[in-house]
Amino acid sequence: MRAPLPLALGFLLGGCINPFAPRLSEQPPEPFQLADQRTIEGVFANFRYAYVLRDTLLYGQLLDTGFIFSYRNYELGTDVSWGRQEDLRATAGLFRAAQQIDLVWHEIVASAGDSLLHDVSRSFALTIAFSAEDVVRVYGRATFRLRRAYPYEPWRIAFWRDESNY
Repeated sequence: MRAPLPLALGFLLGGCINPFAPRLSEQPPEPFQLADQRTIEGVFANFRYAYVLRDTLLYGQLLDTGFIFSYRNYELGTDVSWGRQEDLRATAGLFRAAQQIDLVWHEIVASAGDSLLHDVSRSFALTIAFSAEDVVRVYGRATFRLRRAYPYEPWRIAFWRDESNY
């Protein structure tokens, strides 16, 4: 007796790995709900979710069209920066290479601005596991400039300076 085609395909495909699904970790995923990005804390919560879930779509929604990322290259003694497209490519590569990422935002060191432009500097702890033997931990501080055209719109990150010295 032959199995119906949908049932047979289900068994065959059930063992296949979905290349579009992220790898599952050993721990169950933490429950999350996207935060209201019209609040500054909502931006940081969604930023964390984007990293923890390795979600490039969510990460891209955080960035302003004129986004600039900047950091200090201490080996060369120069500042390095790039725009939105380069950052999206670099972040997508990081998300693909990592097996697990954890990001914890700590205290806000400085915060100033108004309802359309706001600068926030805060510390963080970032753990990236590329494999069980290759785990990178970064503790540092980052400064962000958040921007929006109207007070009822979501905040977007216009500028991010990583002030870590790793």
